Amino acid sequence: MRERILSRLAGSRAAADPAAAAFAALDPGLARAFAALTLTPAAVLVPVIDRQSTLSLLFTRRTEQLRDHAGQISFPGGRVEPDDAGPLHTALRESAEEVGLPGDQVQVAGYLPARAVVTGFAVTPVVGIVAPDLAYVADTREVAHIFEVPLTWLLDPANRIAATRSWGGVEFPVCEYHYDSHRIWGATAQIVDELAKLIA
Repeated sequence: MRERILSRLAGSRAAADPAAAAFAALDPGLARAFAALTLTPAAVLVPVIDRQSTLSLLFTRRTEQLRDHAGQISFPGGRVEPDDAGPLHTALRESAEEVGLPGDQVQVAGYLPARAVVTGFAVTPVVGIVAPDLAYVADTREVAHIFEVPLTWLLDPANRIAATRSWGGVEFPVCEYHYDSHRIWGATAQIVDELAKLIA
């Protein structure tokens, strides 16, 4: 599975203009609903923990006091800051800040398409293979909990819950995953679904 991820993402590139790429990927109805938003570039790291016998994805649960996505399940990440060299730099910087993941322990596999988020971000997912058994340290101002979900569980169609969501007067299909007490939904679930389709 590790080699499949690397081969499927080989040669992928981050969009030069993530906001434009995210808008272009929307269906026409949803694009009209998003038209009033100015999308701020952001990036997340999709950490694939390589335990040899199995792979898992690392997630965080955000603290309740955050302005955006409070209490939600997410990947480590955030907005692209002016000093960041690009989405890769953002994803690695934010991962180091939020969960103490050293950038030199991440083998970058590639990029998934930029995704528009209703809170006004164009998120570029960076997929990285991460060394096992690292000691994660949560920044308690942003991260309430760090946990892993086996990739095989996420790839099982029986665990993908299809749903619809309405925003800006437009109804659109979404999915979510319920693992133990965690509800993985929103942009994070869509990124998981994108990765699952790529490697299934």
